[in-house]
Amino acid sequence: MTHSRRRRFHGDGVMLCADEHGPPNGLPVLFFHGGGQSRRSWNSAARMVGAAGYRGLSFDLRGHGESGWAEDGDYMLDAFARDVAALIDGFDEPVVLVGASRGGQAALVGASRRPGRVAMVMLADVAPLLRDSGVDEFRGFFRASMGGFSTLDEAADALATHLDRPRTADASRLAKTMRTGEDGRLYWQWDPKTVSPEFLNPPSETIALEEAAARIKDPVILVRAEFSNIVSDASVDLFRRLTPQLEVIEAKGVGHMITGDRNDAFAETLLDRLGRHAQIGGRPDPR
Repeated sequence: MTHSRRRRFHGDGVMLCADEHGPPNGLPVLFFHGGGQSRRSWNSAARMVGAAGYRGLSFDLRGHGESGWAEDGDYMLDAFARDVAALIDGFDEPVVLVGASRGGQAALVGASRRPGRVAMVMLADVAPLLRDSGVDEFRGFFRASMGGFSTLDEAADALATHLDRPRTADASRLAKTMRTGEDGRLYWQWDPKTVSPEFLNPPSETIALEEAAARIKDPVILVRAEFSNIVSDASVDLFRRLTPQLEVIEAKGVGHMITGDRNDAFAETLLDRLGRHAQIGGRPDPR
């Protein structure tokens, strides 16, 4: 098992916290979580990538976890994409971007703005066109979270109810993902402004994603969840038209929260594609 190292990087006006796995001189693989999550959602995959000789970096997005909150309250997709572009600029060599949900959107848009600087983009159930009905489930979860929780069990109930996930048997495991407010209640570790209604799938962001998909020329891989409530057949068809080099892989037996359901399986697929599209230390991956 590789041991993680805590690192901080400059985003676009905010400091971003990351856990680093693997050799510091390995090819950088940057992981970005979904809205309302934290870098911990990718740590298992980042460890596997690090053990394979890559430099796995799992980031907290702006306003999440231990990363900085936006002083101007800007949590539109463009702000997250600017952070990704700033991270890309901070590396001497091309990087690999891996993103789920909001982090995947940011990775796609950010990569499209740095042509030739990204070796590969791998997306976990993210496409330019999203089912708004699926996004409604996340809106419901965020609304239920705004007032905080009196106990960890209440937080576990909210996760299970609004995100249609099995309730965790040990609610104490959620403690590391929460903070205590001045009122003594428990809150998730994100700026409440990050989940304001205007930041969740507005039409302007659909346009930005479509433009990014049409602009990007680097390899793009979509791992689509078999039971996704977010990505539809129409979403994939549009993505293929906009991004001719797109490769689509179906993850069997999982829903949109694919990185929580099948993190290790996702990492195995990622490692296989890294062997095709990326290099370690300037040499082709021997696998």
